[in-house]
Amino acid sequence: MSDYVKDLIAEVRAKNPNEPEFLQAVQEVVESLALVLDRHPEYRAAKILERIIEPERVIMFRVPWVDDKGEIHINRGYRVQMNSAIGPYKGGLRFHPSVNLSILKFLAFEQVFKNSLTTLPMGGAKGGSDFDPKGKSDMSIMRFCQSFMNELYRHVGPDTDVPAGDIGVGAREIGYMFGQYKKLRNEFTGVLTGKGLNWGGSLIRPEATGYGLVYFASEMLATRGKTLEGKVCLVSGSGNVAQYTVEKINELGGKVVTLSDSNGYIYDEEGIDAKKLAFVMELKNVRRGRIAEYAQEFKSAIYTPVDPKLNYNPLWNHKADCAFPCATQNEINEIDAQNLVRNGVYCVAEGANMPTTLEGVKVFLDAKILYAPGKAANAGGVATSGLEMAQNSMRLPWTREEVDTRLRHIMKSIHQTCVTVAERFGTPGNYVNGANIGGFLKVADAMMDQGVV
Repeated sequence: MSDYVKDLIAEVRAKNPNEPEFLQAVQEVVESLALVLDRHPEYRAAKILERIIEPERVIMFRVPWVDDKGEIHINRGYRVQMNSAIGPYKGGLRFHPSVNLSILKFLAFEQVFKNSLTTLPMGGAKGGSDFDPKGKSDMSIMRFCQSFMNELYRHVGPDTDVPAGDIGVGAREIGYMFGQYKKLRNEFTGVLTGKGLNWGGSLIRPEATGYGLVYFASEMLATRGKTLEGKVCLVSGSGNVAQYTVEKINELGGKVVTLSDSNGYIYDEEGIDAKKLAFVMELKNVRRGRIAEYAQEFKSAIYTPVDPKLNYNPLWNHKADCAFPCATQNEINEIDAQNLVRNGVYCVAEGANMPTTLEGVKVFLDAKILYAPGKAANAGGVATSGLEMAQNSMRLPWTREEVDTRLRHIMKSIHQTCVTVAERFGTPGNYVNGANIGGFLKVADAMMDQGVV
């Protein structure tokens, strides 16, 4: 590691104490970019990396709302507008008790590079609240979303910042926020993506992150003359990304044997086929139940509850070929990564944002398995959000086939960028370097062109 990189990381740590997730994301990217900064001193002279690390704007606000019993609650709302060098800010909103500034800054920072890789003109942002929608009535969630948008509407717009959904923010929450924005601004514009199909949404958007993830993994496997046909796959999570990852793996002939939620995970050696997946979708999307019910419904499955005393996740300790972490950040630690490699997994594609710790990433890179970071592998969601923005601007919807074709093309293009850039900078097969450097160069060049702003 060069002195410049060491000094930069030390400076970021001093400026951002108590923000471990943000520091982790910055360190992972900066270490990759040392290869670029050695060849391009002009980026160092213009302090490009320092400017990318510092958000352009951080908005924090209170969100008061009234529950069904008339009790008043106060949550905290955020929007981190990280970088707008190549387009309007774009990134999801997350409603979860764990939300804080560190997590949103890390997500916004990652989003800058991810959006750059998509080839679409989108900057990076992220936002949300420490509100927990779990167990709340539709009316309580509506009142919260309306209060949240009462402040956020001042800072977003189709040419300024276009939020989307993330953990805890699905079609229901997007609908409530869009309705309030429309009322406040008296205009019907594509200010949010992930909208309903009959009021400006795009076909394939719900499926996009999961589908795109599997398309990317297929491209990776092809570099070694393999396909997903007959491969045993581990998938974590059971929300939107995990569901459509399973659907696409099944379509391509693979077999998924795990799913999870915050309470535990199921292992189904027979595989989660279309019928079982339909049960999961109804369980999670309609009844909003727990994955433990899967094992009650299907006797081929074993349910294992979370054991906080364990220093590893047993979900990642099964024999398999491929792994798709689709739950949350830092769900794969060093021991989990070692277990995956030992059990024969040779392809890991991240459906969640930064689900692998820095120590886990090192295990994958040292083992020379196919490993794709989230900023490349899960970019299909934001890419299709960008396609939704394009359709909104034209006031024209595209067919399912057209959106899916564009999504496949974008994931293929991101994969090609990762491979080409990694080779160009002397680290062939290293998708981490390929994604970080590929995403950085486009943003850095735009910032150089636009001056010190």
